[in-house]
Amino acid sequence: MVNSLKEALRVRASRDVIPYGGGTDLMIDAEKGADYLFLHGVPEMRGIASDGQYIRIGAACTFTEVAESPLCPPILREAILQIAAPAIRNLGTVGGNVGNGSPKADSALIFFVTDAKLRLASEKAERIIPVKDFYLGRRKLDLKPDELIVEILIPEPLPGRYYYRKVGARESLAISRVSFAGLFEEKDGVVTKIAAAFGAVSDVIIRRDDIDAMLEGKTLEEAGALRAEYLAAYKKAIVPIRGRVSEEYRKDVCLNLLGDFLGSMGVS
Repeated sequence: MVNSLKEALRVRASRDVIPYGGGTDLMIDAEKGADYLFLHGVPEMRGIASDGQYIRIGAACTFTEVAESPLCPPILREAILQIAAPAIRNLGTVGGNVGNGSPKADSALIFFVTDAKLRLASEKAERIIPVKDFYLGRRKLDLKPDELIVEILIPEPLPGRYYYRKVGARESLAISRVSFAGLFEEKDGVVTKIAAAFGAVSDVIIRRDDIDAMLEGKTLEEAGALRAEYLAAYKKAIVPIRGRVSEEYRKDVCLNLLGDFLGSMGVS
């Protein structure tokens, strides 16, 4: 265990270690003989604060700590409260969920739809990159061997309206078969922001701001006229990988959720 970010980065640079915060994934997937770097005691990775531009969430914050923070966006809180059971949420960390590299990661879906960024640091330098650029493929990350995920940066303010659904085999303690998150903002009848993200479908969470841009700047009536074209664009973009349920099922669910999101926001 280390007690400062400086110490953690020194260990990360000098030894072949696997960083972790809560260890919930290690309960089922620990590597035999591996050395682990426990980050729970690093204060620089434990804070939740706002600087007026971003809500800054330390990577070692637990799901429970994030959900209970008054700074936690409602869409993130809702997603967190559907993660496993309280015991897991009390241990699991947002940094670990992101660093797992899974397209099924519940909090990562929210970071995608909010266009969050990651603060990565090493002994020599630090960099801030969009979360969507961090994922290179299933469990493939743009993380150098000497780097740590230090913070997640969520832009603020976020759009005022949101939509979140998680589809699993049961209502709780379920890994997502399909998950969807949407954000929406309109002013004076004009769509100023729309964002959609799909999890547990492809190797990487699907976030296509180029498709969402089709509806931005349009009146609700104009957006409604473009609804079919918008859905068709996503139908083409959503290419499910093989899983426990059929590709056709997951694609249909994605499009149904997207359609329901649009309808709930007045785009019909």
